[in-house]
Amino acid sequence: MPIIDMHCDTISRDTFSAEGLRRNHLQIDLHKMKEAGYLLQNFALFVNMETDPNPLVSGLRMADMFHEEMSKNADLIRPVTTYKEIEENHRLGLMSGLLTLEEGEICQGEIPILRDFYRLGVRMITLTWNHFNSIGAPNNYKTASSVHGEPDMTGLTGKGFAFITEMERLGVIIDVSHLSDGGFYDVLHHTSRPFVASHSNARSLAPHCRNLTDDMIRHMGERGCVTGLNYCKGFLNPFEIWADAKGGALDIARHARHITNVGGMDVLGLGSDFDGCDNDFRDCSQMYLLENELKKQGFKASEIDKIFYQNVLRLYKEILR
Repeated sequence: MPIIDMHCDTISRDTFSAEGLRRNHLQIDLHKMKEAGYLLQNFALFVNMETDPNPLVSGLRMADMFHEEMSKNADLIRPVTTYKEIEENHRLGLMSGLLTLEEGEICQGEIPILRDFYRLGVRMITLTWNHFNSIGAPNNYKTASSVHGEPDMTGLTGKGFAFITEMERLGVIIDVSHLSDGGFYDVLHHTSRPFVASHSNARSLAPHCRNLTDDMIRHMGERGCVTGLNYCKGFLNPFEIWADAKGGALDIARHARHITNVGGMDVLGLGSDFDGCDNDFRDCSQMYLLENELKKQGFKASEIDKIFYQNVLRLYKEILR
């Protein structure tokens, strides 16, 4: 089964610089991806503004590591910036790597820096992480939008509106995971093209502010957007009762059923958050467990294809030109 995963934090892990991408002790490496049948993996450049004194330098350093690893492992994977490159890699039997930013403040609120990251191959940006930045407000338990509290309707800043306008012009996918509820609706009402929530689940099943409300899911389905199932325990089950991959897959399947019931079969993809969260999978080679669970829960093979890769590929075909 081909797999497209819209989010992992592998490059930002401390051990990545020592072990690299081909084989490592993380949840994602090239041999595990190949075993599972990956078509494409998004690789996020993640920085924590609270602990990193210079997000821009960190982002550039990780971008360099990404491109170095793509060069070293060109027999297995190659970087992509367009849909045609994804098709060509697949034709050659190669996997694809797409570069993303998780924390828009890497760009320091500067449109020229946004364009520079575009030139480096970045084609998706998560506008915020867990801290307020020059683009907008996050959905974070530390903010007014607590895990179980009232939604935070603080939205995008003036720079944030300028950012999403330029991102649409360039063909950089807007990612609303981590963005406040107000920011979500700002993006919805001030853009015209599909966007993503690269790693977010259903708030009605797991009442975490990082998840999407049914109204958000409905709007995303109507726009042709995609949300990626996040495997993080806290975003799947408020009781976190599972302790193995089969239990985790069952919870993911529950969210998959709810999200597709609300937003339609075209709204859902994968956004594992591998190497960035506490989940029940050993590594990405175990994706067959999720496929099996979705079958058990009544999803047809054609529907699983949509979730595993087709919906995201459709959106990439529209935006990555």
